[in-house]
Amino acid sequence: MDTDVPAVTNETSQLLKYLPSIYGDDPFLYGFLRLFETIWAPLERQIDQLYAYCNPRLTPAEFLPWLGTWVDLVLDENWPEARRRELIRHAAELYRRRGTAGALRDYLAIYTGVAPEIVEDGAEGDPFHFSVIFRVADPAAIDQDRIRRIIEEEKPAHTSYTLLMEKA
Repeated sequence: MDTDVPAVTNETSQLLKYLPSIYGDDPFLYGFLRLFETIWAPLERQIDQLYAYCNPRLTPAEFLPWLGTWVDLVLDENWPEARRRELIRHAAELYRRRGTAGALRDYLAIYTGVAPEIVEDGAEGDPFHFSVIFRVADPAAIDQDRIRRIIEEEKPAHTSYTLLMEKA
């Protein structure tokens, strides 16, 4: 037997163990199978970690827009990564409660990091009016245009609202 060829055993090749034992002594077959094993090993590791690509907490940042499409979200790339992950994580729950004050409050809290107060006040005799009140240290630091877009997308179509920014 050639000394340069490694000893062929079922323990050294994962594929060789699926063949009849008579093939276990063939150095060519061993080398041939090991060639495929070295090619497939990284692919198997990637497949073993596939679940991480579907988890908003674990997926790489570049996969967040793709993962957002699963729950019909178009993510704003200007948002911090942690908030985009949080929104994807809670998207199904927010959709289930869409059109409610609680869902709007939670969505805005994810976006701003501050939970607003939502008051169904019926101002000016309109029973379909509500107020969204933010109490923050620096009201100018919050993107009010983006907040208005979120409210417009998430509120019931027949309602109106007032956005108030108050200094905390």
